[in-house]
Amino acid sequence: MSEFDHEHNDDGRGVSRRRVLECMTWAGTGVLWTISGGVPRSLGLVGSARAAEPAGLTFLQISDSHVGFDKPANPNALGTLEEAIGKINAMPVKPSFMIHTGDITHLSKVAEFDNAERIISQAKLDVHYVPGEHDFIDEEVKLYRERYGRGTRGAGWYSFDANGVHFIGLVNVVDLKAGGLGNLGTEQLEWLEDDLKGRSKSTPIVVFAHIPLWTVYPAWGWGTEDGARALDYLKGFGSVTVLNGHIHQVMQKVEGNVTFHTARSTAFPQPAPGTAPSPGPMKVADDKLRGLLGVASINFKPGDQRLAIIDTPLQG
Repeated sequence: MSEFDHEHNDDGRGVSRRRVLECMTWAGTGVLWTISGGVPRSLGLVGSARAAEPAGLTFLQISDSHVGFDKPANPNALGTLEEAIGKINAMPVKPSFMIHTGDITHLSKVAEFDNAERIISQAKLDVHYVPGEHDFIDEEVKLYRERYGRGTRGAGWYSFDANGVHFIGLVNVVDLKAGGLGNLGTEQLEWLEDDLKGRSKSTPIVVFAHIPLWTVYPAWGWGTEDGARALDYLKGFGSVTVLNGHIHQVMQKVEGNVTFHTARSTAFPQPAPGTAPSPGPMKVADDKLRGLLGVASINFKPGDQRLAIIDTPLQG
């Protein structure tokens, strides 16, 4: 991942791979997840789940499109993004909107942003973005903000409401160091605390950011150093879902009232925590690649306080 490749670090700060696997639920390919009372359970495969049209709010998450990436792990990241948008256009029920959890581009170039917009706009959906570290590489760090920063605060954080759900887009990739954890910063955390004040604790909350707010694997920088402060502000709410990208694979974890879910990339897979010397683009057999890329569809039905998440691979 160019100059932002994370280096492996065995300085003792990390947790064992066994512990990582103990504290998370690995979602199977193409499985529909329902989150009820903070506990995820599988409802079946995507094919059978699609037979019933969802009621209530449905929105999509895509992530890590890395437009401009052309290395052996996927020589045509733009093409697989287009395939993902094709999957979205083929859905029997049109989602309300889409969120993109960062790394829209690979090197923050004008042409990469242009190409991403050309493809993503084919879905004909409103798209809510947060940046990844690869979207902040340009010299003046302005290309992302010029396109997507209107109406946001600071480096690009904001919130909005839809169908009784409060959505919060956070930015945790500013001044990200190679191999370092993400960070939110005092200004953004104070804004978050203020944004949540006065809201009913029964309001469902969806937070989305690029790097996971929970600590997935600190030796690879897969976590947010001040994420716990943000989560403290969310403790009193009954239904909280945190959506992230960055690690290019599906993982889920539940802590109290908060369910964490990370999404696949549309560009290339990365290794599971601790299974390789370092993170980064993972080359797999050509006929396996599309089974490791994909999108997520999330459904919220007012009144029953549950989210259903369908992870759909491009193939398989």
